[in-house]
Amino acid sequence: MLKLIVNGDTHEVDVEPDMPLLWVLRDHLGLPGTKYGCGISECGACTVHLDGEAVRSCTLPVSAAVGRRVTTIEGLSKGGLHPVQKAWIEHEVPQCGYCQTGMIMTAVSFLERNPHPTDDQIDQAMTNLCRCGTYTRVRKAIHALADAAAGRKS
Repeated sequence: MLKLIVNGDTHEVDVEPDMPLLWVLRDHLGLPGTKYGCGISECGACTVHLDGEAVRSCTLPVSAAVGRRVTTIEGLSKGGLHPVQKAWIEHEVPQCGYCQTGMIMTAVSFLERNPHPTDDQIDQAMTNLCRCGTYTRVRKAIHALADAAAGRKS
């Protein structure tokens, strides 16, 4: 049995230690917000936070998460929408929406480390793939959050 702390709750799962965290979250803990996209850590649809850092869960063995805090999109904001989720809505970021949970998780972690990013910094950090091409809206939402944090109106 492996003990995981996911979204603030402790879970024991009886799985192989090398099973990807993605499948434990989705199939064993019933948290479908983390998506499967590529299976090789390229697209970012599977992004979750591990001790606050954005990680790709499709290739991360569940054993690497034991004793660490895992946060999924379901646990991002208890009792309401996270400011990044609100900005995504306000700036109409999603189209099909499939990649957006991973994009949001990446953006949250990025903004915690860099609250006032440049376009280049956003482009370097937001490596999640979006087949709908919403990258300019992602950048606009991130800048709006940065401006709001700095007290400026976007």
